[in-house]
Amino acid sequence: MLKCLSLPLTARCLALLLPLLGIAVLPASAAPDPAKVLRVVFEAGDEGFDPVRSVNYYSGAVLDAIGESLLTYDYMARPAKLVAGVAENMPEISKDGTTLTFRLRKGVYFAPDQAFKGQKRELTAQDFVFSFKRFFDPALRSQWRFLFDGKIVGMDDFVKAAEQTGRLDYDRPVAGLEAPDRYTLRIRLTQADYNFPYVLAMAATVPVAREVVERYGDDLGAHPVGTNAYMLTEYRRGSRIVLEANPHYRGFKWDFTPSDDAEERAIAAKLKGRDMPQIGRVEINIIEEEQSRYLAFMRGELDMVARVDALAESWREGSGLKPELKARGIVRLDEIEPELTYTFFNFRDPLVGGFAREKIALRRAMIMAHDIDAEIRIIRKNQAVAATMPIPRGVVGYNPAWRPLNRYNPKAANTLLDTFGYKRGADGWRTLPNGDPLTISLTSEPQQVQREHDELWRKSLEKIGIRLEVKTGTFAENLKAAKRCQLQMWNSAWHADYPDGENFLQLLYGPNSEQSNNGCYDSPVFNRLYEMALRLPPSPERNRLYEMMTRQVEIDGAWRFGVSRIRTTLLHPNVVGYRKHPVIHAEWKFIDLEQAR
Repeated sequence: MLKCLSLPLTARCLALLLPLLGIAVLPASAAPDPAKVLRVVFEAGDEGFDPVRSVNYYSGAVLDAIGESLLTYDYMARPAKLVAGVAENMPEISKDGTTLTFRLRKGVYFAPDQAFKGQKRELTAQDFVFSFKRFFDPALRSQWRFLFDGKIVGMDDFVKAAEQTGRLDYDRPVAGLEAPDRYTLRIRLTQADYNFPYVLAMAATVPVAREVVERYGDDLGAHPVGTNAYMLTEYRRGSRIVLEANPHYRGFKWDFTPSDDAEERAIAAKLKGRDMPQIGRVEINIIEEEQSRYLAFMRGELDMVARVDALAESWREGSGLKPELKARGIVRLDEIEPELTYTFFNFRDPLVGGFAREKIALRRAMIMAHDIDAEIRIIRKNQAVAATMPIPRGVVGYNPAWRPLNRYNPKAANTLLDTFGYKRGADGWRTLPNGDPLTISLTSEPQQVQREHDELWRKSLEKIGIRLEVKTGTFAENLKAAKRCQLQMWNSAWHADYPDGENFLQLLYGPNSEQSNNGCYDSPVFNRLYEMALRLPPSPERNRLYEMMTRQVEIDGAWRFGVSRIRTTLLHPNVVGYRKHPVIHAEWKFIDLEQAR
């Protein structure tokens, strides 16, 4: 047993050591198997795992595995269906839709951590009150603040007091955030918000214990402590993340209802009634280059891999796999992601920003010059479908019949530039209407696939006489600059946090600038329509407002709509039960590993 003190902290060692600390462990029948090690990959680095500060997809995946929100999603239901998480049931909602009352499950415990001084720490309603207040702490500058801003009764006064003093008084009560007893949480909203339950299922809203925040301070992102199936035991920023079974996690029986799909029915037949989670360890390696990810998978160093589209000719044969991959039992799963890639323009930038007619003309001309079909065919190897709206398919509000204004048309783009005074010089390159040189700056990353996107933009803009310069930085550096509205033009992406169009349209809402609105687009017309839509339940009337917002974005040239990617996941035959969920980022506690590779 003492050998565990000098070895990596495995789930088996934890099971031996924790009784010495006076901490109970799960019964052996429910314990995940430490010998079952799932090896997966991230395409880019995380931003740490503080729910209030971490905004990228990969941080969200780890937070999904470590923390639990009030609500979550049924693993098998399609379309995505909200269900109770650490709440016992779905919330009780008042008739006017402004008060949500949650009853928490009893016996939900945080993973062991030094912050708890050897004591077993139960999750309480007060943990949510504390965690939600953190979004408004001026010292944290949370980019998720918009999820709660202006929505909770009494929060404005609470925030005003913090801004005056420069610090947040966490002990000061907020009328709209109440914990009347240990297991009851009451949230009072300023007005009915039909999407607010979705917010309470996001990884950003997983609770943190006050003791953990006080112990780790600004380094909380490297020390996440939650109540879900896994806990962080190794963290090499930008390189490797290891999760191991949380010995305090209560476990669950696999009991999900499949669709009529034959493969889903087979999964249910095999896993139904099984104690979950089964996997005792998840090893995540960060490999940015596509070829390196694919080769690691083919060498058996990864159990699954996705988004290796540029190498499709290496594994794809029609809608299936090449014979050599089939012979190894490799499985291919395809689905269109509820996501959107897009290019934003910075509305605060003196060259491309603002609402002057000539600036709108410049942006729309660049959008119309971009060859989306070439992107899908050449760069994405037909592993994507063109986006026509800022709402992707599979998300409430998407209209499959929508026809975008700014379709690929270099001839019309040239005419637009000519009309608004962007003249060609003797060298063929256009100048600004005042005669100054015109060069557009695109921010990018150093990966090969990004270089291909850069080259497509270069060729597209050459067709309309516009010079392009590419500035390269790491994804983390670029994201930080984007959040400050400092990038003139950047290719970006957004995956559904919840399956409603509002989750995508909020990226364009003016008050969300320097939070989720990286282009600082601030249209009074769009903002007014967005605020009207917030007051409506899902309905044809609300969908019409979504379409009016879409048209305004097109008229202003705020975004180039990109694609929704077809996510092909390749799995070795030892992975059982995997289905990519449209919203949950980490499906690891729902699957199993069986036969050896």
